[in-house]
Amino acid sequence: MSMVVRDVMRGAVGGAVATAAMSVVMLAGSRAGLMSGQPPKHIVRAALPGHKRRRKPGEGALGALAHLGFGVTAGALFGLMARGRRTPSTFGVGYALTIWISSYEGWIPSLDILPPISEDRPGRPAVMAAGHVVYGTVLALTLNRLNTRSSRPR
Repeated sequence: MSMVVRDVMRGAVGGAVATAAMSVVMLAGSRAGLMSGQPPKHIVRAALPGHKRRRKPGEGALGALAHLGFGVTAGALFGLMARGRRTPSTFGVGYALTIWISSYEGWIPSLDILPPISEDRPGRPAVMAAGHVVYGTVLALTLNRLNTRSSRPR
């Protein structure tokens, strides 16, 4: 297996683990009443045929799958950037916060799906920032673990 493929695959695994951890934060935020619905569900709702603000069948499951797919893809890119090297957790956090800010201040409000961070109700940005910090931390730690495990002598 080429080193590039190895790095992408390890990053994808890290992205899946990190997305699961982030989802726990997002669900806790919803249950605490800090968010009205999960952002991935809102994004999928807007992408499905019909009015972008009306509920659609299957949007919850599709939102979860889309979130996992986005997280795995972002993890794969992170793995490619890390190139098998140990990566500080702070780099993972910065990466994840960059994704959050560019999405929630960029394409998501420009498509009129959710308001920008600066105009959103106070709970959602706090939960999403925390979720992205968790994602970035878990992504870096998981990738470091995978890279360390494979470099041990057999």
